[in-house]
Amino acid sequence: MTPLHRCGKKTMNPKIIPIAVQQVSKERKRQAPKGRRVDPVALAEVQSLLGDASRQADLLIEHLHKLQDRFGHLSAPHLAALAQEMRMAQTEVYEVATFYHHFDVVKEGEAAPAALTVRVCDGLSCEMAGARELLVRLPALLGREVRVIAAPCIGRCEQAPAAVVGQNPVPQATCESVATAVAEAAVTDVPEGFIDAASYQAGGGYALLRECVSGARDVESVIKTMEDSGLRGLGGAGFPSGRKWRIVRAEASPRLMAVNIDEGEPGTFKDRFYLERDPHRFLEGMLIAAWAVGIAKIYIYLRDEYHGCRALLESELDKLRSAPPMADMPQIELRRGAGAYICGEESAMIESIEGKRGMPRLRPPYVAQVGLFGRPTLEHNFETLYWVRDILEKGSAWFSAHGRNGRKGLRSFSVSGRVKNPGVKLAPAGITIQQLIDEYCSGMQEGHTFYGYLPGGASGGILPASMNQIPLDFDTLQPYGCFIGSAAVVVLSDQDSAVGAARNLMRFFKHESCGQCTPCRVGTAKAADLIDQPKWDLALIAELSNVMRDASICGLGQAAPNPMDSVVKYFPHELS
Repeated sequence: MTPLHRCGKKTMNPKIIPIAVQQVSKERKRQAPKGRRVDPVALAEVQSLLGDASRQADLLIEHLHKLQDRFGHLSAPHLAALAQEMRMAQTEVYEVATFYHHFDVVKEGEAAPAALTVRVCDGLSCEMAGARELLVRLPALLGREVRVIAAPCIGRCEQAPAAVVGQNPVPQATCESVATAVAEAAVTDVPEGFIDAASYQAGGGYALLRECVSGARDVESVIKTMEDSGLRGLGGAGFPSGRKWRIVRAEASPRLMAVNIDEGEPGTFKDRFYLERDPHRFLEGMLIAAWAVGIAKIYIYLRDEYHGCRALLESELDKLRSAPPMADMPQIELRRGAGAYICGEESAMIESIEGKRGMPRLRPPYVAQVGLFGRPTLEHNFETLYWVRDILEKGSAWFSAHGRNGRKGLRSFSVSGRVKNPGVKLAPAGITIQQLIDEYCSGMQEGHTFYGYLPGGASGGILPASMNQIPLDFDTLQPYGCFIGSAAVVVLSDQDSAVGAARNLMRFFKHESCGQCTPCRVGTAKAADLIDQPKWDLALIAELSNVMRDASICGLGQAAPNPMDSVVKYFPHELS
């Protein structure tokens, strides 16, 4: 007797099921695959929206954006239809759609979000400028037909408090200006002083690239000049740029290139500032790097918050393709982020370009050997490439001649907070915070006294005003438990507190952890809870900090404890 018979259940031996019945069963299996049945109306809508665009898997995020833009959310029927159209499992599509903050996935039975969303930045600089009041007042003012939500840093810290109405930014936002933007459906304008393709070429643009391609300059001399300049990666890691070109060039072809314009570090906006004004200086540097390294294809990854920059860059890339400045110009693809700070990490960005969740890879192997689609990949930050033309035209000595306090080079500081004149400040590497405030920012705001500063964005730590003579550059801040990263400087005054800043930053890290590793996923949440308490458990905080630093997979979890550790070390009076 079979086990089923012993349990009192009746069954039929499959060997004696009629062949016709077995055949019908097989047909049903073929007609009804596992998972949600695809709605024909939803399928037709997806097919119409995608048109003749490729259905390759790495375009999944691009196609999700099309659905989100068209319908204002991602419904279950549309996700199922997209999965069928792209020949992917529904779980693959769903896990990607739910990973990114800018996709509104609506489950069965749930109501769709309002047609228009207003995002109010609650990053540190915007919080200091009054974002909390906006979040309290706007919902009642705008009504139920507009959704108002808090958003992590949107890269407009010098315009704090900043908001985004749909995809249109509102600088120095007030309830009145946001309401006006909602009513008028404002569009993003091209910034004043913008240099388009024609103006750039009239000023000598792309002549350097043509010299390289024609043989007037050879690869070795170009790479050597980059090495001698001392230019290091300006996205935060600081790896020597010329050395990176040499390493990737030595790898087997085909070699690819990934350009990081995700710029999600709270306090950072320098890449957006330059992109809005002089995009071709970056594009020429990018193409020179591609020529020197032997790149077959280039992928540019731009954060979704930069909607105006995306339209601008798409237009200028079209001009470049119609009149290429070099023969056999590499194919350039512009890929759109979807709201995930973790994608600023190079391997997470590569995962996202491949159409996946932006989760950092374990290393080795490094992306220079095994990067995009398994190929050797040259990964660069936008600003790093922006300086290539100047360095090659003016020579390595020109760049390295700048600097203060024994440091060499130039740095673009994104300065926000309590200064009179925030913005991108091009200053010598090694300048001190006091010099930066006094010489480049016109001092502190009226009624505010310098109290502390973040030298490197959310993850770079917090230092007191008494430590105002430290040179701001790579490798100068590590002895103090801080780092410069992408040079995002946030200035605090006596009307702020380091404890309040640390709480804001830890909420951000909790929100942005990709969840892949337990030390970061659980650690950021636990840390946020611990420092929200009136009295901090210093022993437990120290233990948690050590675990996160030692065991997290990537820099997010490893650096997330910096703000709270800085408070304990440099602002103990706030804890007593």
